Amino acid sequence: MEKYAWKATILDGKKDEYVRRHNEIWASMKQVLSEAGIVNYTIWNTGNELFGYYECEKGIDFAAEVQNKSEVVAQWNEYMKDVMIMEPDPVTGAQPKLEKVFEFK
Repeated sequence: MEKYAWKATILDGKKDEYVRRHNEIWASMKQVLSEAGIVNYTIWNTGNELFGYYECEKGIDFAAEVQNKSEVVAQWNEYMKDVMIMEPDPVTGAQPKLEKVFEFK
């Protein structure tokens, strides 16, 4: 199972709205994530910084491709752009991947 991590920024004063929207995440968005093989998805926050982590049952490339082609993901990204800043990876269109530099198993 491949692991994926990303980071983004919440706009000033928008944390409560960011959290509210994720507490009410669309069923169609959950479906896309499942179809992409994404599991164990968690987002953390400190100050205005976000850190997201998920695991890809079908591989990172597959997860990125499904998300990049999804109209639902495009709509979600549009919906979220007034509360956060996340520049998509120019190659995959998915969240910008962080480079793993350490892992303890």
